[in-house]
Amino acid sequence: MSKILVVDDEEKIRLIIKKYAEFEGYDISEAADGMEAIEKCKNEDFDLIVLDVMMPELDGFSTCKEIKKFKDIPVIMLSARGEEYDKIHGFESGVDDYVVKPFSPKELMMRVNVVVSRHSQSAENNTMDDGHDVFVAEGLMVDFTSRVVTIDGKKAVMTPKEYDLLFYMVKNRGIALTREKLITEVWGYDYYGDDRTLDTHIKLLRSSLGEYRRFLVTLRGLGYRFEA
Repeated sequence: MSKILVVDDEEKIRLIIKKYAEFEGYDISEAADGMEAIEKCKNEDFDLIVLDVMMPELDGFSTCKEIKKFKDIPVIMLSARGEEYDKIHGFESGVDDYVVKPFSPKELMMRVNVVVSRHSQSAENNTMDDGHDVFVAEGLMVDFTSRVVTIDGKKAVMTPKEYDLLFYMVKNRGIALTREKLITEVWGYDYYGDDRTLDTHIKLLRSSLGEYRRFLVTLRGLGYRFEA
């Protein structure tokens, strides 16, 4: 049974999420603020965190960053604001998905199922892969096996989804990839969300790649292609 930590200072929100998540078969733990969430993550293992942005003492962005320092747990962020800046800030903090309040509990559960499934499959694939697959172009090195990217000899720091997006595009370099294809392959065929999320992650990825952002070519009206 997958275990989810629901973090929100509003008890009513936590109870709603708990009700729907338990119906889906998840084991639920709760935290009323960021500090409590951090302590729980230090002492317990979770398959997913549903994390509110606006909380007393420590906001969701800061909480996510602190947790990511010692555990790689996927995070779905809840926020009353849906501006692009807030989403970019969330993704830079290591968030896997972003849900705007007020939200549909059923939609949230669909996103929860996708993220949990994707993360468990990724962990299984990393465990089974004993090979060492590396791609190098000029000063860019992508190590698929170790899940490491270096730029001119320095290790790049990216969000989990930036790694997924870059790895997929490099694996399919030279191929025109439609927006639909990228969303399906990187986020999952049953992804239920705003396709502008792809554009946001492309922006983040280009920023992370520095001068090698030129390898990510925009195909107007179609999608993107990795050329190196």
